Amino acid sequence: MSLTWRQKFNKVFKLPLDTSHSIDDISNMTKINKSILQEAYNRGVGASKTNPQSVRNKTTFRKRKEGYALSQRLSPEAWGMGRMYGLVMSNSKQVGEGKPDRDLYLEALKNKKN
Repeated sequence: MSLTWRQKFNKVFKLPLDTSHSIDDISNMTKINKSILQEAYNRGVGASKTNPQSVRNKTTFRKRKEGYALSQRLSPEAWGMGRMYGLVMSNSKQVGEGKPDRDLYLEALKNKKN
């Protein structure tokens, strides 16, 4: 099974793969403004509510065309954190040209904290 964006983040920062982080922690480690990370998180939470069939299974992280039962889906909060980690790790399906978080990605590159 491939690594999640959180696990890839932890690998880059040489942390145990199962380590979780707050938005403040990620902001401090990446030097990306907290407001940008918060917006990515909020978009993830919103997307899980408005497009629930896209939310993946919480054990396999796979998507199924007809979706999963609510009890099997990632929570909106987990979906938001995943979207934020994807932004930080430059997920091309998320930050590439014409993709949903391209604006946040470009803003993050432009406004990294020193």
